[in-house]
Amino acid sequence: MPVAPGCPTFWVSNIPVHGDVILSPMAGFSDKPYRLICREYGSAMSYTEFVSVQAINNGNERTWQMLAFDPSERPMTFQIFGADETAIEAAARRIEQLGPDIIDINMGCSVPKVSGKGAGAALLRDPAKIGRIFKRLSQALSVPVTGKIRLGWDEDSLNYLEVAKVLEDNGASLIAVHGRTKAQAYTGTANWDAIAQIKQAVRIPVIGNGDVACVADIERMKRQTGCDAVMIARAAIGNPWIFQGKDLDQVSLAEKASLIYRHLQLMLDFYGRERGLVLFRKHVVKYVRGLAHSAEVKTRLITCTQPEEFIALMNEYETGMHARQARRQSVWAGVPV
Repeated sequence: MPVAPGCPTFWVSNIPVHGDVILSPMAGFSDKPYRLICREYGSAMSYTEFVSVQAINNGNERTWQMLAFDPSERPMTFQIFGADETAIEAAARRIEQLGPDIIDINMGCSVPKVSGKGAGAALLRDPAKIGRIFKRLSQALSVPVTGKIRLGWDEDSLNYLEVAKVLEDNGASLIAVHGRTKAQAYTGTANWDAIAQIKQAVRIPVIGNGDVACVADIERMKRQTGCDAVMIARAAIGNPWIFQGKDLDQVSLAEKASLIYRHLQLMLDFYGRERGLVLFRKHVVKYVRGLAHSAEVKTRLITCTQPEEFIALMNEYETGMHARQARRQSVWAGVPV
């Protein structure tokens, strides 16, 4: 959890990090609006969603929006992915001019359109290439370079210790480890013992990732692995309170509704009215999960076409839920309804 300023939990080279719970880079979710919320709630640093080096080198306009950040997010990490060593270096040099604190290389993405083209988790099949990439970047850049990995391509090629040592030996300042193979994708169980082995094998900080679903899991991972920090992905979607040390069953309807309105406004400000509302839909379905009568309101919310319609519907749902709660409390108090 966050600690007092002035007492870094760990360092990424010369960059202090205050806290040991971090929002994971996630495509479509780790954008500026949600990162701002998670940082406010206690995430210790920010990672962009991963960005293609090809898009960077081509000057893609939407890519630059993905790299936008607020100074309050520092330390700010730009995560990129690619297969070509020269293109990776060129892209890293370009985005360094935007002022990130850290540049991270994604070596964990398992989706075919990334790993099938030699990027993401495909790099794990060639530790020598990883070494060349990190040596080039650590020599070319003035900011620390880090990497996010998986345990290997599949169960027959668990080379995570070799990859970790290659990273450290070629200038990496931190390793984030998702405790699954590429073949597992997001199925099966994350191997926390492997994360512990990596932590024992290297001197640079190690962040653990995988199967952290609640607050208790954060402490359990730290105890089992000795990792310097815990990275939370899917469990943080619709639940930034996990960075405050609160599970969803401890969050009131009023707290959820208040954050829904705020998050929506941040999305509208950042993306514009139409795109902001459309992109917010995937967040709101996570915010309302588990709430009574949420199935019907969820269907109506994700089909809203105007922010005002969305807000009116959310107000209606919140008012109805408060009325139901008041009636139940009256019955239990013995007061006629």
